[in-house]
Amino acid sequence: MDAYAGFEGTVGRVFATSEPWWPPRPTAPEGAPNVVVMLVDDLGFSDVGCFGSEIETPNLDRIAAEGLRFTDFHVTPMCSPTRAALLTGVNPHAAGMATVCHSDPGFPGYAMELAEDTATMAEVLRDAGYSTLMVGKWHLTKDSQQHDGADRSSWPCQRGFDRFYGFLDGFTNAHHPHRLVEDNHTVEVDRYADGYYVTDDLTDRAVAMVRTAKASNPTKPFFLYFSHAAMHAPLQAKADDIARYADRYQAGWDAIRDARYRRQLELGVIEPGTELAPRNHEPDNEVPAWDELTADEQRLFAGYMAVYAGMLDNVDQNLGRLRTALEDLGEWENTVFVFLADNGASREGEAQGTSAYFRTLNMLIGEDLEQDLGNLELLGGPRTLPHYPRGWAMVGNTPFRLYKINAHQGGHRVATVVSWPARLRDPGGLRRQYQHVTDLLPTLCELIGIDPPTARNGIALQPPAGASFAAALEDPDAPSTHPEQYIECVGHRGFYRDGWEAVTVHRAHTAFSTEPWELFDVRRDPSQVHDLAARHPEKLAELQTAWEQAAWANQVFPLDEGTGLKYVLRPPTEEQLRSPVRIAAGTPTLERYRSQQLINLRSYRIDIDLEHHTGDEGVLVAHGDQGGGYVCYVEDGELVYAHNGYGHLQELRCGPLADGARAVSLDVASVGQQRLQVEVRVDATTVAEGGPFPLLMAMAPFEGIDVGIDRRSPVSWPLYERRGCFPYTGRLRAVTYTPGDWAPDLGPQFAELLVELGRAYE
Repeated sequence: MDAYAGFEGTVGRVFATSEPWWPPRPTAPEGAPNVVVMLVDDLGFSDVGCFGSEIETPNLDRIAAEGLRFTDFHVTPMCSPTRAALLTGVNPHAAGMATVCHSDPGFPGYAMELAEDTATMAEVLRDAGYSTLMVGKWHLTKDSQQHDGADRSSWPCQRGFDRFYGFLDGFTNAHHPHRLVEDNHTVEVDRYADGYYVTDDLTDRAVAMVRTAKASNPTKPFFLYFSHAAMHAPLQAKADDIARYADRYQAGWDAIRDARYRRQLELGVIEPGTELAPRNHEPDNEVPAWDELTADEQRLFAGYMAVYAGMLDNVDQNLGRLRTALEDLGEWENTVFVFLADNGASREGEAQGTSAYFRTLNMLIGEDLEQDLGNLELLGGPRTLPHYPRGWAMVGNTPFRLYKINAHQGGHRVATVVSWPARLRDPGGLRRQYQHVTDLLPTLCELIGIDPPTARNGIALQPPAGASFAAALEDPDAPSTHPEQYIECVGHRGFYRDGWEAVTVHRAHTAFSTEPWELFDVRRDPSQVHDLAARHPEKLAELQTAWEQAAWANQVFPLDEGTGLKYVLRPPTEEQLRSPVRIAAGTPTLERYRSQQLINLRSYRIDIDLEHHTGDEGVLVAHGDQGGGYVCYVEDGELVYAHNGYGHLQELRCGPLADGARAVSLDVASVGQQRLQVEVRVDATTVAEGGPFPLLMAMAPFEGIDVGIDRRSPVSWPLYERRGCFPYTGRLRAVTYTPGDWAPDLGPQFAELLVELGRAYE
């Protein structure tokens, strides 16, 4: 106690004579509402009940009946650009997000990460005193920065979110998600529970995040960004949800489209006199009459749409669960709820649809209707990765033309619902103002009562591209606050100004200079049926000039002529992702993109270091999932190599694995024409050779490399049914990958070919 002599009463005197001071903390304005933004992927304008659909969406329909429907709301024609524009209020190219985050060709508009001079909605609201929560699809981080050793500066928690649970990629497997991330770390899952479904999981997490935030600080409002995995491919749903629609689509897309159109007129979401656009007929976009299809095609195509409907039905069920949770907390009344899609319905299934999505993404491989018919009973479950034919995307975009990626209305005019029970006084009202996704952030700032920031981390922010439409929430006759907007997506171009819109349909490998422009008065002709270019050449010239000016102002150039070069050009820093790697047993799954770089478009060698004894069995190495991949395993004493070529499984039997074996090697030769030959050696002795096996490209293999186990979605479903994840029971030290030579008809010389090809169309 002597050490404190002379200090008696000091603390008391200091506290009695000093002014307390605490550092300021962000505090939301009194009474500030919670904010929920729900974004659904690849959803057509007519796909929900309150916009004309036969798909059952009673929870969204109820919210629309209590709130407002915006019938002339626009996004960009593709997901990542819309997400960038939604979160920042800046046009997508100016934000660095010209297209999806699976390229990095070295141009500012294609940076594939949000620009430093943009602030996200999460950053703005966090600084205004909000809890910021996100579940679902991010897709604003370039693929090369998604691995566990990456710079995480473009991950959600570094762009303003306090909490994140979801996936960084553009899509995932709904039954067996390929790689979930929580905050800044990967969620390690060997096998999902039977009955797992990602939309249910995301909703559980969203509810838990909100409950935790409100229990921790009841006075602090929250921002929840719920970015659904649905309705993006692969189309997968729960069996009971699919069963409700099993017989719904036998009438075909022509009849369903006509019924939706008539329902839209009854609901008022399209105005009297709006025409139903003719069946899409543009080159490479055609849809045949349903009656022209064979009986097998009709049966299969109806099955695809039943899965889509079941998937969306489940989204609505989970919306109901989320609302109930907010009502239980007493938070629903003072919540601004916004529901919208990130683009129009997608034509990625092309003319025939597919049960093997990765096969279809690899445009060098033709479709396989026989394989798809054989998978009919499996559609929607974990064994197939389907997408419907573009005829159903045409239905989704009723009454408009074309699809996701297009500059026409079908690509970017989306069903939008806004609710705020405590404030809105026009239940069930329709709003026909032209508004754009860049308007959402300024609108929320006005509703909350905060000023948008002008700087971020000391960097001056770009001015917002949008403007608040808060007045329209109160007044159906308020003027639009978005008089003009450019559009560019994979070469498709468009420009809107005061009710007029000029658009092009870009065909790959054609010159932009000779591409015809169409002109429409979309106030009178929202379906873009009557081309007025010849009647109003001066208006067309005005909008073409405006597009050019906006393109230069928003770093749109260079235009994508459609060669695919943007996917091939990569920075030198990615070379490190193609370096050999030794993966020790017990290592969590190596991330998808890093894993792909070890094998993509080239030969490679896999060396498995083990100490095998009689009775040991299990997976030695696995790479991929049900959509495509390969696995090497030991079962009942036999060594087996299995190759899943986009859903088609081939096995190479290698004979018994000898007691005492210490090394298994796979020499995989990429021999050209998208074919592989495989030689399997045990302790330097060749035990099997086989092929050709399909070269896996595009997004396959979609799951990364596993050592000693096949986690989550299995490469071989028969093996999974027998053995589950099948961990190896013996001693397995490591697996080493050594990339080899490029395929003779791919690799760097392929990029040079694409450059020369592109020059012809500049």
